Amino acid sequence: MSSKLPVNNSQTITDFLNLHHNQMAEDNSADSYKFAFEDEAFLARRETLGLRFQLELLKPEILLHERGIEHTITVFGSTRFVSSEVAQEMRRVAKTPQAVAQADRALLHSKYYDSAREFGTLVANYNATQKEDRNKLHIATGGGPGIMEAVNRGAFEAGDKSIGFNISLPKEQYPNPYLTAGLSFRFHYFALRKMHFMLRARAILAYPGGFGSFDELFEVLTLMQTKKAIRFPVILVGQDFWCEVINFKKMLEHGVIEQADMDLIHFVETAEEAWAVINKWYQLA
Repeated sequence: MSSKLPVNNSQTITDFLNLHHNQMAEDNSADSYKFAFEDEAFLARRETLGLRFQLELLKPEILLHERGIEHTITVFGSTRFVSSEVAQEMRRVAKTPQAVAQADRALLHSKYYDSAREFGTLVANYNATQKEDRNKLHIATGGGPGIMEAVNRGAFEAGDKSIGFNISLPKEQYPNPYLTAGLSFRFHYFALRKMHFMLRARAILAYPGGFGSFDELFEVLTLMQTKKAIRFPVILVGQDFWCEVINFKKMLEHGVIEQADMDLIHFVETAEEAWAVINKWYQLA
């Protein structure tokens, strides 16, 4: 009986690029003669995985440095939230019970989109008072829709730099339109994207979200808990949501976390409260 164990448990870059085996073989001189750095099929081989990791780390690192980006506030949250204007229009045109329910849920959650947009503006307004790049904090997100779009939008509309670290997905996630030219990046590997979320982060702001937001949030908390990263503000917007979907109290009662771990987290309800936490932590002018 043959084993059904998979050869590889990930979507490889060759799968993503739809490269076939005969393209990888490079049987003719036209392929083998290419410069290695110009040869897409060669760079997509299993053996060059480490090189791709290095490149995904290095490219944004160089470009951000060249643009004077030293400090960021990384913002997580649902891709599914829309602005109050969009939600109200959804409600206006809703005809079926299902559409009405969807619109009502969009209206309920639109407060988070509007809050994130306001937060981006608050950060941009602070940056406008600073002359030196080393004193500025820039908005960084996953570059997609929803909360990411909202906070990028707030910063962009206020005339500030706005950064997006996008990711290749089976259903491709396109960059939102509020990213600064030259500061919109695309990753294939979540691990490298997460590194860039953290490398310059001076605070993490998390709005309600799904698996992706939870994954990113707990990665940050674990790094701080294990002292792999210095402590900085981790701010959760909407205490009712977070404490309903994650029973922190029960985790404490079961002893799987300690009060010191909970002390990493700041619960807030508004954009102004979130900015106040960061302002106080760093004693910003």
